[in-house]
Amino acid sequence: MSKAVKCQQVMEALERIAPKRLAEEWDNPGLLLGSPAQEVHKILTCLDVTDEVVAEAASLGADMILAHHPMIFKGIKKLRTDLPLGARLQKLMVHGIAVAAAHTNLDTAEGGVNDVLAKAIGLTDIQPFAAKAEEGAEPTLGRIGYLPESMAIEDFARQVKENLPVEYVRLVRAGDKAVKKVALCSGAGAEFIAKASFLGADAYVTGDVKYHEAQQAVEMGIHVIDGGHFGTEFPVAAVLAERLREELSGLKGEVEVVTDTLSRDVFAVI
Repeated sequence: MSKAVKCQQVMEALERIAPKRLAEEWDNPGLLLGSPAQEVHKILTCLDVTDEVVAEAASLGADMILAHHPMIFKGIKKLRTDLPLGARLQKLMVHGIAVAAAHTNLDTAEGGVNDVLAKAIGLTDIQPFAAKAEEGAEPTLGRIGYLPESMAIEDFARQVKENLPVEYVRLVRAGDKAVKKVALCSGAGAEFIAKASFLGADAYVTGDVKYHEAQQAVEMGIHVIDGGHFGTEFPVAAVLAERLREELSGLKGEVEVVTDTLSRDVFAVI
């Protein structure tokens, strides 16, 4: 077997892609399971560390999983292997699989989740828009950009659906206004609806929109397209794998980076 890289080298590459300083205070990115000193021959990138992803990693011979969502958010007081998280951690340790996460730091980072989403749905002249932009030089959680040509909101909603890994999107239609300027925030970003409206966006793309948040959007005159949490974030897994390959290519050790292709949204329409 060829010489592997160290887990610490993978974490250093991840830091270059998505610096931890960009993470929100409540977040928990970084190395969550494993040792910086362990050898890594194969990495699996994914959105969530589910049982299916752990099984996929084990079957592929991966010794590290790099996820967007941290599998550990809060302190663990009991490690019960009869419960889902404990059982999952046990399987990972049995197979010697390290786990790391890049969450809100990857949302915010240039070329991260929000930039991937913006490009996927056809935006150009993409710029950051959310809170941190007002404070200084760091990137921000959300993005705002433009469609090449104005279009009806229904047509844009179909374009979003066709370019994301989803079976459907939910449309909050705020009148007959055409769409040209679009704001977005991947995952659960309804908190920025008012910000997007203030910045003059015709439409806002995010996930996990609640009823009263949709009402607020209509009152403000901004269309909303809810592409789901999974749909707006899963595309970054493949892009992250490619970025890692580039960052790790100059190292003396060899490491293979593969992407989860089995995960699906937990929601379905019946």
